[in-house]
Amino acid sequence: MNVLEIKDLTFTYPGAEAPTLNHLELQIEKGDFIAIVGNNGCGKSTLCKVMNGLIPHFISGEFEGTVSAAGVDTQTVEIGDLAKIVGYVYQDFENQIVRPTVLDDASYACMNYAMPDYQERGRQALKNCGLEGKDDEYIWQLSGGQTHLLALAGAVSLEPEILILDEPIAQLDPGHADLIYGILKDLNERLGKTIIVIEHHTEYIADYCKHVVLLRDGCVEWKLPAKDALDKVEDLQESDIFPPQVTLAAYHLRERGRLAGDFILPCTIPEGEKAFRKLTFVKPAIQEKKSQPRDVSVSFRNVSVSYRTVKGEPKKIYDQLNLDLHKGEKIALIGSNGAGKSTMMKLMTGLVKPNEGEILLKGLPVHQMKPEQLSKHVSMVYQNPEDMFIKDSIEADIAYAMQVRNVDHWQEKTGELLERFRLTELKERDGRLLSGGQMRRASLAIGVALRPEILLLDEPTANLDIATRKEIMKTLKSMEDVTDTVMIATHDMQLVSEWAERIIVLYQGHVVADGSRNEIFGNKEVVEKVGIRPPEIFTMGRVLHEDAFCYTVDEFLKCFV
Repeated sequence: MNVLEIKDLTFTYPGAEAPTLNHLELQIEKGDFIAIVGNNGCGKSTLCKVMNGLIPHFISGEFEGTVSAAGVDTQTVEIGDLAKIVGYVYQDFENQIVRPTVLDDASYACMNYAMPDYQERGRQALKNCGLEGKDDEYIWQLSGGQTHLLALAGAVSLEPEILILDEPIAQLDPGHADLIYGILKDLNERLGKTIIVIEHHTEYIADYCKHVVLLRDGCVEWKLPAKDALDKVEDLQESDIFPPQVTLAAYHLRERGRLAGDFILPCTIPEGEKAFRKLTFVKPAIQEKKSQPRDVSVSFRNVSVSYRTVKGEPKKIYDQLNLDLHKGEKIALIGSNGAGKSTMMKLMTGLVKPNEGEILLKGLPVHQMKPEQLSKHVSMVYQNPEDMFIKDSIEADIAYAMQVRNVDHWQEKTGELLERFRLTELKERDGRLLSGGQMRRASLAIGVALRPEILLLDEPTANLDIATRKEIMKTLKSMEDVTDTVMIATHDMQLVSEWAERIIVLYQGHVVADGSRNEIFGNKEVVEKVGIRPPEIFTMGRVLHEDAFCYTVDEFLKCFV
């Protein structure tokens, strides 16, 4: 039985030269767990907004075709009634949190519908979403993963048949990502909810989804069972989607004649262990280079930081932190949500003041430096690139800091930055209206405009598809002549393993590990304690041989013959 039917759907945004969705056909069965994949701009989010009626009720445009959800025509039913059929959790899920306490927020939608049992529905939704017992907590006491679950609980409280989640784990650490998908699996299997996710992380698709829909140029290219879909390596890569690394490794091994037979490619580590069991490990001759001693650039000396809370004791972020950062290092700062990554960066920029201790920049206390003096040495690019845009064009945003400080030849330098970050053709565009990858490039250009000695990047690859993430990584590697020291706070372990020279691991306000990628990912105790998720191909290699340290598919292919 189909719970969702879309027939001959074409939708064009006002002023657009071509339709975003073009004669699209799709049927989704009741109780399915389905992933929608495709490159940026293919129409994934637009399709989901059609499913829950935001298009055409709130978002105007040329709409042709029919959309039926649970037997109801989405064009003829009020948006409020559709919300009780199709629940939606946005990529920016924090914008869906509207009340100060957990139960208050979870039951808010039901109260708006004047349901007499609105609190009972809210409590049941919290229980179904793994937040039981947190009724009276304030929303700012929740972790990022718990906040996402609260947004989901708000949708679940209306008991819709269909739940749509746009990039549900884009900004989450692996532990919280597993929690989100575990809850979705329970809602699907125990309560029979139809789950639809827009997802770039194909390893989660392999573990949890039943079907995959590939969108291309506004059309459904195919809809297949998840295992068959992930076997379509060439189709996926043509759409800037990268299959699980285990699948890619098997694909290349088969292409090179090192895996015999015509078979469905493995897409999980247990499947890979069976497929690769006859391969022989050859230890690579090249070892990691030890970095040479460098001058200290930033020092944290006995730094303690606590945030006041409305309820309970102050939240302690750091307790007597001592740490040195050196000139020229490429540093990755990793740890779970709430470990203190963003706080460390804000301490270095003076946005957060320590309760105790001090931060020294080239031997000078940061708290004694004026903001305009500090900005010449340290620049921070925020997690949400939209926060970097204050003007009505990219060119004006990049030029602003140089212009107000009367930097010599700021016009020429603005043009050089536009060229370096491939933004010249976009210079008149408002940064807030660019694609995800374009926004990231623009925010990087703004961050390096003053040529800071230290560049801080908070989650530079969050919310990006794999192809765009690779583009950002390429940009980072090309910036060595622009800035001396770069620190990145991230959950993207592929970025960490391919880019960083030094990895600092935070756990509950303490540095629990500090070293090279082999020293960090090879330390089982630290990995398990902090919940670090190395790249999948690294885990696959270690399953096959304990001395295998493979961070990319190419490295894996060289190590196993």
